[in-house]
Amino acid sequence: MVALVSTVAYLGLEARGVEVQCQVAPGVPAFNIVGLPDKAVAESRERVRAAIAALGLSLPPKRITINLSPADLPKEGSHYDLPIALALLGAMGIIDAETLASYVVVGELSLDGRLAATPGVLLAALHASSENLGLICTALQGAEAAWAGDVEILAPKDLLALLNHFKGQSVLTPPEAGTVPEPDQGPDLKDVKGQETAKRALEIAAAGGHNLLMNGPPGSGKSLLASCLPGILPPLSPAEALEVSMVASVAGTLEGGQMSRTRPYRNPHHSASMAALVGGGVKNLSC
Repeated sequence: MVALVSTVAYLGLEARGVEVQCQVAPGVPAFNIVGLPDKAVAESRERVRAAIAALGLSLPPKRITINLSPADLPKEGSHYDLPIALALLGAMGIIDAETLASYVVVGELSLDGRLAATPGVLLAALHASSENLGLICTALQGAEAAWAGDVEILAPKDLLALLNHFKGQSVLTPPEAGTVPEPDQGPDLKDVKGQETAKRALEIAAAGGHNLLMNGPPGSGKSLLASCLPGILPPLSPAEALEVSMVASVAGTLEGGQMSRTRPYRNPHHSASMAALVGGGVKNLSC
């Protein structure tokens, strides 16, 4: 029997759909994961095995094959644990496979079956919304996922709570969207003494949405003036706030499901290299 579960792969700020296919077939007992998994995904075998054992279940003495499709797309991260476990339970006949087809699943499993938070849940929720599917994630990130809009979200604390929900023994309460804190404006331009020409240039750049290049000797106030720019910019639009929160979600810094309304400001050291600013790595020159 083959069971299918939908999940996502993160490519920058894009969540691309991935199908987890599980087959349990006669043969020498084995548990294999294919489809370009990285080390974290390959290690999910042991986490899934231990989490299922924590439920009082054991894997069948058969050949278990997990395929992450499309197979040519690299899979990174620990959020594949839960979809692999659900696909395996579906192939074992413990969960209805048709029910699983209605959800996008992300989440990391602990050895005792608890669900741990993973980066990028907001992107997965937006992807699920675009595909008219529900989302299954950890309870710690239910408030974050709720910002995606009209999406059915199941946010259990552990694998057992999710199984009880599917079997009708208990019902998971839909999470509510996190709070929206007041934006942190940072330094105020009125605290800068003098520099009237530079402050005027900041106001013009903020009003017109222009780029700004400041040049001068050390200690002339360039960094202080730059840190004051977010305070005179207009508030983030809903689309901008969502984009900033998506970046924070991928970085794993979106705490408590709070939608970020603060304009991002970065202050890299003046000696930082290009690789330090934009990230290193090997360039892909293939067409």
